[in-house]
Amino acid sequence: MPPKLNIRPFQAADRAAVIALWQACDLTRPWNDPDSDIAFCMSKPDSTILVGEQDGKIVASVMTGHDGHRGWLYYLAVEPSIQKSGFGRAMVAAAEAWLQARGVPKVMLMVRPENERVRAFYDALGYTEEPRVIFSRRLDGK
Repeated sequence: MPPKLNIRPFQAADRAAVIALWQACDLTRPWNDPDSDIAFCMSKPDSTILVGEQDGKIVASVMTGHDGHRGWLYYLAVEPSIQKSGFGRAMVAAAEAWLQARGVPKVMLMVRPENERVRAFYDALGYTEEPRVIFSRRLDGK
């Protein structure tokens, strides 16, 4: 059994390790610069990043925030070599607790339809699929 996970708020010194973790978990996309995503998240009072440490090394993360009605989860990551350790579940629980402490009644997230493994993970946590049509428009010219 792996050692306990210490979950704490993101600190500026965590930036490189968090970005490396997201890249190792294949969460980054060319149109979403992780450094900019971190800066934007941490500049707002209604969002945060939580990190999970094991032996002083960042091995898990989740970005969360809310719009006053719905909470959202982004960038849930666990070091690939220790996935299925319960750390993903612990990070989701920590993000949910962060949202609940702010009175947010519902949490949502998006998963690409073909990502069956991640869909199964959230299903096992009691999340339900809510069929929606999502519209988007780039405002950054990318």
